[in-house]
Amino acid sequence: MSIRSTGLLRAAVLFMGLFVLLLSFLALPAILRDALGFFPPLVIYPLGAGLYLTTLPFFGALGQAWKLLRLIDKGEAFTSASVKALRTIRNLAAVITVLYTLCLPLFYLMAEYDDAPGFVIIGLLPTFAAFVIGVFAAVLEKLLQEALQIKNDLDLTI
Repeated sequence: MSIRSTGLLRAAVLFMGLFVLLLSFLALPAILRDALGFFPPLVIYPLGAGLYLTTLPFFGALGQAWKLLRLIDKGEAFTSASVKALRTIRNLAAVITVLYTLCLPLFYLMAEYDDAPGFVIIGLLPTFAAFVIGVFAAVLEKLLQEALQIKNDLDLTI
């Protein structure tokens, strides 16, 4: 498979990485600083820490996605390395889901403090997005394992 076929996906991975990096270092500090004027520090500091902690598994998952695209370009999509990359993405998505779930009570406190129930929905969106990505990676991992098993069985019969 040529590099051109995965070029759009590589561009999307790079864009997501740059977007989150810029958001983490430019926008999020200003947002948290402004939020300190409206909400108690006991809510904002743990929320900020939770948001920053989620960037670590996020960038790990992006690295695994990049590795997976490289394997596809080399024609090694149906290998155990691809299964391992998908398993790692699944596990990192689970870590992100847990971290966001731990932040949900903070969103509830913000909603109670400001009397705006929309804050809870804002907290639920990234939680469910990470969960869906993890489930999708698990399904792809299972399908790839089965395809790899069929490929190995066919190689043995020839």
